[in-house]
Amino acid sequence: MIYFTVVIEETGESYRCSPQESLLVGMERLGKKGIPVGCRGGGCGVCKVEITAGSFKKKVMSREYVSVEDEAAGRVLACRVMPTSDIRLRVLGKMGKNVCRPAPALVATA
Repeated sequence: MIYFTVVIEETGESYRCSPQESLLVGMERLGKKGIPVGCRGGGCGVCKVEITAGSFKKKVMSREYVSVEDEAAGRVLACRVMPTSDIRLRVLGKMGKNVCRPAPALVATA
């Protein structure tokens, strides 16, 4: 199966995402607590991201949350976008608080 690498610019973290799954599904595999997930159908705007590099295919998204100008600038909803190449993105809005939170430090035990 083909996988693409998705990099979150704010944290430098990356995850693998297949062309058949949304960027949001892949992001959830990072295991961060509290990633806000709304309707998963492009209607609530909770999972807005800005694609800064790479290509993708998209499904219908609510114009209330993603204007024509937003879409042209790469601002889309992660639940409605599937990668067709490696992707770099920035997290926008409500997702930033939890997605961009640093991972807890590992404590070495003796």
